[in-house]
Amino acid sequence: MEKLQQSKLRHYARKLAVESEPGLTNAQLMLTNHDLKPVEPERRQWGPWNFVGFWVADSFNINTWMISSSMIAGDNGISWWQSWLCVWIGYSIAGCFICLTGRIGATYHISFPVIARASFGTWGSLWPVFNRAAMACIWYGVQAWIGGQCVTLMLRAIWSNYQDLPNTFPSSSTNTRDYVSFFLFWFCSLPAIWFPVHKIRHLFTVKAYFAPAAGLTFFIWAIVRAHGLGPIVRQGGKAQGSALGWGMVQGIMSSIANFATLIVNDPDFARFARKPKDALWSQLITIPIGFAVTSFIGIIVSSSSAVIFGGTPVWNPLELLGRFLEGANSGERFGVFIIAAAFTLAQLGTNIAANSISAGTDMTALLPRYINIRRGGYICATVGLAMCPWNLLSSSNNFTTYLSAYSVFLSSIAGVMICDYYIVRKGYFQIRDLYSARQSSPYYYTFGFSWRGYTAYICGILINIVGFVGAIDRPVPAGATYLYNLNFFGGFIVASVTYYLLCRFFPIPATSDTWMEVGDEIRNPSVAYGADEYLDRASSEGTPDKYGVTADEEAGVRDRKQDHF
Repeated sequence: MEKLQQSKLRHYARKLAVESEPGLTNAQLMLTNHDLKPVEPERRQWGPWNFVGFWVADSFNINTWMISSSMIAGDNGISWWQSWLCVWIGYSIAGCFICLTGRIGATYHISFPVIARASFGTWGSLWPVFNRAAMACIWYGVQAWIGGQCVTLMLRAIWSNYQDLPNTFPSSSTNTRDYVSFFLFWFCSLPAIWFPVHKIRHLFTVKAYFAPAAGLTFFIWAIVRAHGLGPIVRQGGKAQGSALGWGMVQGIMSSIANFATLIVNDPDFARFARKPKDALWSQLITIPIGFAVTSFIGIIVSSSSAVIFGGTPVWNPLELLGRFLEGANSGERFGVFIIAAAFTLAQLGTNIAANSISAGTDMTALLPRYINIRRGGYICATVGLAMCPWNLLSSSNNFTTYLSAYSVFLSSIAGVMICDYYIVRKGYFQIRDLYSARQSSPYYYTFGFSWRGYTAYICGILINIVGFVGAIDRPVPAGATYLYNLNFFGGFIVASVTYYLLCRFFPIPATSDTWMEVGDEIRNPSVAYGADEYLDRASSEGTPDKYGVTADEEAGVRDRKQDHF
C-alpha cells in the first residue's frame, strides 16, 4: 500500500513538472527550466519600438502620477515646476540604471535570477530572488487595489448608487464597495497572466495609445475647469531654505525609488531583445520623456484641484475624478468613465510588467522543476488577493515611506549586480556554468554562496537602516535622516564599492582582463552536463546542432576563454 502511494506521488509530481531540457541531473532541475534558459533566437522579438511602446505604456500609471503630485501635496510643499524638475532628474538617472541592467539581459538573453548567480552564488542567489519575488507579490496587491479604485469610478459613472453600496465589513479598514471593485479588477487581470512574455508586448502597444490619450483629455478638462493655466502656475511652494532643498532631494529619490523594482528586473524583458542596441537608446530616451510627460500632467492636474475646489491639492487622480462626478451631467459622467477605463488598463499593464512577470520569473528560479513564469504569475496574483494592500495607501506620507523602504533592499542588489558585470567581470559570463550545481563551477563559490556578494549587500542595507527607523516615526539622529533621504544612492554606492574592494583583495574566477561580451556567440546552448562533449562529436560539419550551436561558434568561445584564463 505504501509503495502504491509513493508511486502515485511520483506520478503526480511528474505531471506537475514543467518543461525542461532532457539529460539534466536532479541538482540541475533545481536550477533551470525552459523559462530560465537563455532565450533562443526565435523568441527574441522585441525591437526598439517595442521598448518605446512598453515604456510609454508603463509611464502612464497612477503610481507615477501620485509620486509627482504628492511632492506638491505632501510635507515637502514644493512648487509645480520644482516638482517637475525633480521628475526629470530622477527618471533620467533611473533610465541610466535601467540600461545598465538591461544590457546584461539583452546581451546574454538571461533573466535577473540567472544574472544574480554570478555575484551571489549558485544557491546564494535565491535570497535576492526571493526578496524580489516577495516584494513583487506585495506590490501586485497594491497595484490591484488601485486598479479596483479605477473600477469603482467606472461603476459610479454608470450607476451613481454604487457609491452607497451597503458595507458588510464594518470592522475592517475597507468596505464592501471597494473590496468588490478590487476583486473585479483582480479577477479580470488573470487572463493577461496566461500569455508568454514575448507576446504580451501587444498589450503594451494598445495601452501606449489609449492611456496617454485619456490622460491628455483629463489634463485639458482640469485646465478648463481651473479657467486656464494661469491660476495653476502662479501657485508657489510652501518650502523654503533647507526644507526646499531636501524636499527636492526627496522628490528625486522618490522618482528613482519608483524604478527600484524595474532597475533590478529589466533583464526579464531586455533578454527578448533582438540585439543589445535595441534595448539601449529606446529605453534611455523614452523613460525620462515618457515619465516626465505623465508627471507633468499629474502635477498640473493636482495643482488645478486647489484652484477648482480650494484647499490643499488632491494628490490622488482617482479622488479628483470622483469629485468631478459630483453633480456631473451625462456627458461628464461618460468622460469620467473613459478616463477611469484608461487608468484601469494602465494599472493592468503596470501590474503585469512590474510585478506579475517579475514575480513569475523569480519564482521560476526558486522552484524551477515545478514553477514556470505563468504559474509564478498566478501565485503572485493569489498572494496579492490574500494581503491587505489598502493599508499602504492611507496617505501620501505612508505611500512614499513604503516606497523608500523598498528601494533600500533593491539598491544593494543592483549595486552588487552592476559592479560584478561591468567592473569586476568586464562583461564576461560563462553561460553554462550559471546553470551548474557542480563545485567546480566558478559561480559555486563556498557551498553555493558568495560571501563577497552578501557582505556588500548587507553593507548597502546597513547604511540606510537607522534612517529607515526614523522614517517610521522613531527618534534617530538628524544625520541618519539626511543620509536616508539619499537611500537608493547610499545603498547602491556602498554595496558596489564594497563588492569591488572585496573582489580586488579576494579575486573571483571567470573574469576578463579586457571588455569581453560573448553572449551572442552561442545562440541556444545546452546546459546539461556533458554538452561540450556532445558538441565536439555532433557539430563537426559546421552546421548547427540540435541546440543551435555551430562548431565555429563553440570553438570561438573556447578560444576566447583560453586567451584570458
